[in-house]
Amino acid sequence: MIVIKKLDEVPVMDTAHGVDARNLYKKTEAMVSVISLEPGQALKRHITPVDVAFYVLEGTGTVEVGDEKLVVSKDTLVESPKDIMHCWYNTSDAMLKFMVIKAPQPTKKTTFISND
Repeated sequence: MIVIKKLDEVPVMDTAHGVDARNLYKKTEAMVSVISLEPGQALKRHITPVDVAFYVLEGTGTVEVGDEKLVVSKDTLVESPKDIMHCWYNTSDAMLKFMVIKAPQPTKKTTFISND
């Protein structure tokens, strides 16, 4: 059976980040979400207990993984190994939208770190 989900029909999740995050796929093997950051918005710095891949769908933003920060734009994939701090910042004047792929789906909680 084919399952189809349209992003604009998926409800926004209630997350600690307080941004537009929508869960498109959630199975034991993996989890896929799309996060949209308005200009000036950022995620909270955090550590995820599984490997994460980010794929930029729209816009330009700054990604932080460990002690590295890079500006990335549409059609770019960023890998973040498990147990390494990561974060996203929209420092542009336009929407930043990226896909988050976690594999496998986390069974432990995410650890948040101060954005100081």
